[in-house]
Amino acid sequence: MWFKIKMTNIDKREFHIGKNKFTNPLMLAPMEGVTDLPFRIMCKQMGADLVFTEFIASDALIRDSMKSKQKMNIVDEERPVAVQIFGQHKDAMIHSAKMIEDSGAEIVDINYGCWVKKVVNNNSGAAYLKDPERMADMTNAVAESVSIPVTVKTRIGWDHNSIVIEKVAKMQDEAGAKQLSLHCRTRDMGMGGKADWSWIDKVKPHISIPLILNGDVKTPQDVIEAFTTTQADGVMIGRAAVGYPFLFKRAKVLMETGIDPGEPAVEEMFEACIRHLDLCIEYKGETRGFMEFRKHYSGYLRGLFGASATRQKLVVAETYTEVRQILDEYMDYLRKEDRLVPFEHKESPKITCRNT
Repeated sequence: MWFKIKMTNIDKREFHIGKNKFTNPLMLAPMEGVTDLPFRIMCKQMGADLVFTEFIASDALIRDSMKSKQKMNIVDEERPVAVQIFGQHKDAMIHSAKMIEDSGAEIVDINYGCWVKKVVNNNSGAAYLKDPERMADMTNAVAESVSIPVTVKTRIGWDHNSIVIEKVAKMQDEAGAKQLSLHCRTRDMGMGGKADWSWIDKVKPHISIPLILNGDVKTPQDVIEAFTTTQADGVMIGRAAVGYPFLFKRAKVLMETGIDPGEPAVEEMFEACIRHLDLCIEYKGETRGFMEFRKHYSGYLRGLFGASATRQKLVVAETYTEVRQILDEYMDYLRKEDRLVPFEHKESPKITCRNT
């Protein structure tokens, strides 16, 4: 079913990051344990303009950690891609940035927003919000060490008593960052509470670089609202896309036509689920790819009648053939019950991941 909505025309917002031109872009947020190569390809195919890798510890990368190096693997069909790193040691961050440049990635992104204790206790991620000068110094050192653009992602402050984003943004611009992605929450909020989009317009006058809105973008209508009520140059989507890369496709259609095509057909959802599983197996091997994909089933079944029982079967399935059989039987069941129209996606899936 197609839905026509009232909408204000979106201003055309164009900018470049290095050689890449963007116009009102939709970006896939970096998420630990989620934005691996297969998922990035899925989101790219659905319309994401720029995708970010999971964040990579610079110290581990320069130690030649296999797991960290695998996170940096990229393929042509996902370009342009930004590889995100984090760390407290300048030498390691510089070395990592050079490795990323050598890998052929278009962008180095620095994480200054991860809120989890393990990261901030090592003076990384959002810990930099306590020391804007240290953050600017790190960005400048990394930016001067590579020829590809360096972008940054951060939050509005450590807590509501220490919101420093206006100062931080200006300093990051001066330090050489080519884009600022702003998760509109404080560090102490984690992923809870409501993102305060009003900080986009407060920050915008202080910088000359593109400003990307991140936080609580859950629906195509949220994308329209972000572009029409703030001065954001782009919109970054995180948890709402997990198991639901269709969000990029729907938002793109809505932006271009004023019409939301609504939920994809169940057949399309299942086809995408299998295509995603195939990519996981192709790039990670059958055993690892099969196991790591299990977290995505809830997203691909979200909104479908009786999905819980089918999801429980899928997460314990042990073979590819078994997964196909479960989905085929579920499709037959939905047809028999005349339940092929899914409920509208309004909430992010309950999945363990960190929007970094």
